[in-house]
Amino acid sequence: MNDTLMDLDALDAKVRHSDLVKEIRRHDALYHGADDPEITDAQYDELRRELDLLEQKYPDLQTPDSPSMRVGAPAARGFQKVRHTVPMLSLSNVFSEDDFFEFRERIKRFLGLSDEEGLELLAEQKIDGLSCSLRYENRKLVQAATRGDGAEGEDITANVKTISDIPHTLPPGAPDPLEVRGEIYMSRSDFKTLNDGLLEQGKKVFANPRNAAAGSVRQLDSAITAQRPLKFFGYALAQNLDFKTQNDVRLALQSWGFSIPEPSYVGIGVDGPMRYYNDIMQARASLDYDIDGIVYKVNDLALQKRLGFVSRAPRWATAHKFPAEQAVTVLNDIEIQVGRTGALTPVARLEPITVGGVVVSNATLHNEDEIRRKDVRIGDTVVIQRAGDVIPQVVEVVLDKRPPAAAEYQYPDHCPVCGSLAIREEGEAVRRCTGGLICDAQAVERLKHFVSRLAFDIEGLGAKMIELFWEKEIIKTPADIFRLKEKNETGGISPPLQDWDGWGEKSAANLFEAIEQRKTIDLNRFIYALGIRQIGEATAKRLAGNYGSIEALKNAMIAAQDHTGAAYADLLAIDDIGPAVADDLIGFFAEDHNLQVLSDLQSLLDIQDYVQISADASPVAGKTVVFTGSLMTMTRAEAKAGAESRGAKVSGSVSKKTDYVVAGEEAGSKLKKAAELGVEILSEEQWKALIDG
Repeated sequence: MNDTLMDLDALDAKVRHSDLVKEIRRHDALYHGADDPEITDAQYDELRRELDLLEQKYPDLQTPDSPSMRVGAPAARGFQKVRHTVPMLSLSNVFSEDDFFEFRERIKRFLGLSDEEGLELLAEQKIDGLSCSLRYENRKLVQAATRGDGAEGEDITANVKTISDIPHTLPPGAPDPLEVRGEIYMSRSDFKTLNDGLLEQGKKVFANPRNAAAGSVRQLDSAITAQRPLKFFGYALAQNLDFKTQNDVRLALQSWGFSIPEPSYVGIGVDGPMRYYNDIMQARASLDYDIDGIVYKVNDLALQKRLGFVSRAPRWATAHKFPAEQAVTVLNDIEIQVGRTGALTPVARLEPITVGGVVVSNATLHNEDEIRRKDVRIGDTVVIQRAGDVIPQVVEVVLDKRPPAAAEYQYPDHCPVCGSLAIREEGEAVRRCTGGLICDAQAVERLKHFVSRLAFDIEGLGAKMIELFWEKEIIKTPADIFRLKEKNETGGISPPLQDWDGWGEKSAANLFEAIEQRKTIDLNRFIYALGIRQIGEATAKRLAGNYGSIEALKNAMIAAQDHTGAAYADLLAIDDIGPAVADDLIGFFAEDHNLQVLSDLQSLLDIQDYVQISADASPVAGKTVVFTGSLMTMTRAEAKAGAESRGAKVSGSVSKKTDYVVAGEEAGSKLKKAAELGVEILSEEQWKALIDG
């Protein structure tokens, strides 16, 4: 565990969390939107791990729009999108025996199992590859898709059909239809052969087998994929069939012609899984494929169904990551990056070093306090750690190798981009540029956010094009984007865009058409695009669902400037909006400049009012439910999960907005208050009858 991270107080943790969320989203956009990643997959995974550790220590930081609550990223351009019939979720992680024990006990508490009752777990190797879903109809492979963001992935059918490890036709007796989940990977030996060949041709080599597999699968030309030695391990089914256990599923997959990783473990108790974990860790080096841990799953499929899911992961499974690998290298420089909100983030530039098969050359230093705590100096020799086979973090400085001339690092008090004063507000760990609108770095980052995949997602207008148009003073405000065609036709762009190097009539017309298509946008995406501090995708949806229109939201935020009024109280009543988030919202709409930008955009765009859509048309979708008293047929956690999965909101208190109070035995004050307010009261049996239809 990162001791420095755990030393953060609540205020510092909040700032670091905000910085991590921003950084992760930026890399999501670069990788999935621009297809131009700045860091390796391993480096990205480390950022995600640090976020998880931070949210474990400070659970209040985990909001619905946190990357920890999301799976993967939206489908990439160049591939058709595929909507998964059953979401492809990620896994939570544990990093120690204690974490594993807590995972096991948490399951038992959720299910209401006593200490004497056993819990059978299946343990299997966690393959470091690319998650994939295979759909068979009439026992023929008809579609393959990446995980994507869990709900929607990329159609990679043509590429997957080139993988000899994947059956094109299932044997008689196999279920029909069938959806198989598994992992596409490249063996270590094949990876070496591939890279050796690329070197001989003078081409760029892959950093590791996982990158090679992912890059091969994501080729737009399946002929290239066919030349790559890809393989596939199956591990699950999307649909519920007549199998009783997860191990039965493994054996069935094997009987249908799929490879499965061996050996696995099935048993009751805690000692067996730990022995399996240690045995596989010892044998890891001898395997011809990369693994980064062990996956534990509740073996009983009926119990899996009861346990269900939370955020982006199933309750019934977790990944136990292997210990960190370390190496020593030199810190060549510390660079300061300026983000959309003005935050100054230090980045360590390292002498490239291979750690666990991955070449790394940079790491975030988080903030000036971290630099000071570790006394990191330019020229220092530092210990780099890859926790769970991911990107290194700076663990410590090797003091006896410090150059005599190495001076204490002086954190800048002015913005390196615009020269404005950079201040650190009381209670915050981050230093921010005060330049605001005059700071090019902030302005450019805001525009990049505006056109990002979860915002306007304009085809052909990615981060690099925004930078280019900014430098040429063609796009300075969000509204300039939607006047681009007019500006080009009236001589405001000289020479016109179609005459630029690399452009033409068709490419210019395609960009203008893409912009035109985005003039109609959903309210939640528009709110997210505004780039208001602390307002992520999920919070934007909540605001859209609560206020319905941009005009209603604007008027409510203006009214909420009065903290004693109803508008402010209503804002705080929205899930996951506390005083800090509320202040950022209110502050945004209090600025005359922001209101002018908003008005300008409203004159150009059709911002669609928000329409709440229920995923399953449940009779309790959109309803607020309170559970009280002792429930007899399900645990409280199970009841809450069941309600939320059907679109209901579960509250801990009864109010006039409560739709149902489900009263178990020995219900107390909540039941009394429900009766006083005239809220509908249901027994446990009545509730189950309602939701089961």
